[in-house]
Amino acid sequence: MPPSLTATRRSDPTPTVLVVDDEILIRLVIADYLRECGYRVFEAGGPEDAVSILQSDLKIDIVFTDLELPGQSSGLELARWIRRRYPAVKVILTSGLYSAAELAGELCEAGPPILKPYDSDAVAQRIRALMAN
Repeated sequence: MPPSLTATRRSDPTPTVLVVDDEILIRLVIADYLRECGYRVFEAGGPEDAVSILQSDLKIDIVFTDLELPGQSSGLELARWIRRRYPAVKVILTSGLYSAAELAGELCEAGPPILKPYDSDAVAQRIRALMAN
């Protein structure tokens, strides 16, 4: 296992965020920003990669996922899967489609989805608020 993965076992107290977005530039920008804010960050390009990370021995506190993802399941289905299997993991949704954002609003304790294009600091503020609870 790469050293970066072994350093983030479930016993590590540093808050860990999994960013899930198929748009690599968007994912890289927010992931780098969150790292600068002091979070450990993992990245996934789709739901299948996210599930693999969540099922590993890595500690994940928050998943920040786009609702519109390629593949067999959407970001909304991923959020529902996380809610059923990992109820302690908080989920923040983002979307470029307002109708999808409205639909997903009741799913997450993190509040309504953050609409794209979003300000990176708004994401960090939402994460800080969730970690304070």
